Amino acid sequence: MRERLIAFGDDFVIETGDGRPAYKVDGKALRARNTIQIRSTDGRLLYRVQERVFRARDTMVIERDGRTVATVKKALVTPLRDRFEVTVADGPPLHVQGNVVDHEYTIARQGTPVAVVSKRWFRVRDTYGVEVVSGEDDAFVLAVAAAIDAI
Repeated sequence: MRERLIAFGDDFVIETGDGRPAYKVDGKALRARNTIQIRSTDGRLLYRVQERVFRARDTMVIERDGRTVATVKKALVTPLRDRFEVTVADGPPLHVQGNVVDHEYTIARQGTPVAVVSKRWFRVRDTYGVEVVSGEDDAFVLAVAAAIDAI
């Protein structure tokens, strides 16, 4: 993924580890709320990530087919490391911890890693990787990473 997903409507392709196109990202700029769309390579909308304004804490909502499937919030107390809580509508919450600014963090469910986000794997300046555990919904995990990046 590329940093600054929502800077003036960034549109780009997310590639697999071997360089094949996997998803398209459509960053909608100049709206009242930040909006990011994760699409399949054929253009089908999979997830919409949208900022919720007028909240005490920074909040992003992840929607699929018009219904909220998750809410991403930055933790109020963040000693030593950044922490985010992801409330999932139909499942246990996800916990995000690590150095979010430097794109070095883990997304976990009930203490078990779901994905690792790292910039160390790449030499390209504005690029970072999201390694998703087998069996997880890749597009959903990418939507969570996009929401964290936007916050």
